[in-house]
Amino acid sequence: MLRTMDDFDILILPGWANAGPDHWQTQWQQAFPTLRRVEQDEWLKPVYADWAARLSEQVALCRKPAVLVAHSLGTSLVMKWAHEGPAGKVAGALLVAPSDRDSPTAAERSGFAPMVLKPLPFSSLVAASRNDPHVSLERARTFAQAWGSQFADVGALGHIGSDAKLGLWPQGLVLLGQLLAALEP
Repeated sequence: MLRTMDDFDILILPGWANAGPDHWQTQWQQAFPTLRRVEQDEWLKPVYADWAARLSEQVALCRKPAVLVAHSLGTSLVMKWAHEGPAGKVAGALLVAPSDRDSPTAAERSGFAPMVLKPLPFSSLVAASRNDPHVSLERARTFAQAWGSQFADVGALGHIGSDAKLGLWPQGLVLLGQLLAALEP
């Protein structure tokens, strides 16, 4: 049975500073009104415990299996929360531009480090860029392997955020579709 967006509650998890109007996550929400953003109280000074609590609240509200669509620090949230939170309602995750929280150049984000390098308890796909300033392609591939995720090299798209001017980012929608189609009924 082919799975579609209608079979899931899809939660958008932006990274640091939220996703502005030019970000693909915002564009997706405008194009697909059933997608729901997990709003955080503090976007500029994120604290893991607060972000994780909000994610847990939103997953608990899901009436269908949840699919997480995370970008940057949102992927760090998923990586850690999946091993601590109520991840049983989550069917899968699209993890875009994972930031390397262990890098000596990583900005301090309270509680999001260190990187958890063990399998996620749900299906996932990591999408990474060849020229992301926050993670090398090789390191992103290492994360995908450790998490038991599929891996997609999306080319040279920087941090795959607003600056890339991706609009609806059709390539990302294809990746989401591939993830959804592969999920267990």
